[in-house]
Amino acid sequence: MSTNTAQIIEQYLAVDALEVETKVKAMYRDVAMNPDGEYHFEMGRDMAERLGYRPDDLDQVPSSAIDSFAGVGYYFDLADIKPGEDVVDLGSGSGMDTFVASLYSGSTGTVTGVDMTDEQLDKAESLRRAHGFENVCYAKSYIQSTRFAESLFDVVISNGVINLAVDKAEVFREASRILKPGGRLAIADIVSEKLLPEDVTCNSRLWAACIGGAMPETEYLETIRDAGFEIELVRDNSEYRFISGGAQWGMDNYGVKSISILAVKK
Repeated sequence: MSTNTAQIIEQYLAVDALEVETKVKAMYRDVAMNPDGEYHFEMGRDMAERLGYRPDDLDQVPSSAIDSFAGVGYYFDLADIKPGEDVVDLGSGSGMDTFVASLYSGSTGTVTGVDMTDEQLDKAESLRRAHGFENVCYAKSYIQSTRFAESLFDVVISNGVINLAVDKAEVFREASRILKPGGRLAIADIVSEKLLPEDVTCNSRLWAACIGGAMPETEYLETIRDAGFEIELVRDNSEYRFISGGAQWGMDNYGVKSISILAVKK
């Protein structure tokens, strides 16, 4: 890891991790229970389709999961999930991406959603049971410490969640640990073009809004490589939009944006 990346990681570690967790849980509790509320980001089907989700896939997903979808990009074309593969979604929320993934992994594969917010897990599990997604299950855990066995999954997916983690390098090391050799990491996340000032990166409220935890793209990609991955593709998600004034400020002044990434475990 370069000295610059190590210094940036130290800056982000200066935030109060417990306070970030509390605010993130509160934010996404509201997302699960009140999808029609006002947030810093868009949600729902119109946004998902604009990002690239296939209408035919969304037609097979519980509408309540789509209503609470707060992802930031599309990556299923990159993930290329095949029948029989085992997939884990880090930060699965109300379950939309787990349900989409299950359409591709099929009855011979599995999809496991990981989340730390009870209300999100309860909603996803209720929808799973009601709609008969037998190849999907959920686990309450932190994305940086899942407690799964090593080399368990073929694909790791995550949508707009890793930026909320205080130690992103730890998350990518965990993703590498639970992936099989040659396994794929397909994610969408929020990054920045310039390093955010310390009064932003140390502001837990802005972390929960998907702004304060945005890491510079160059260093973000370096943490992925350092975790044992080879990056195969990076693309900007130009259709993703923040809608609050504070988020727009981050976009205008520091290039806060969404990207999708495909990486392969060496």
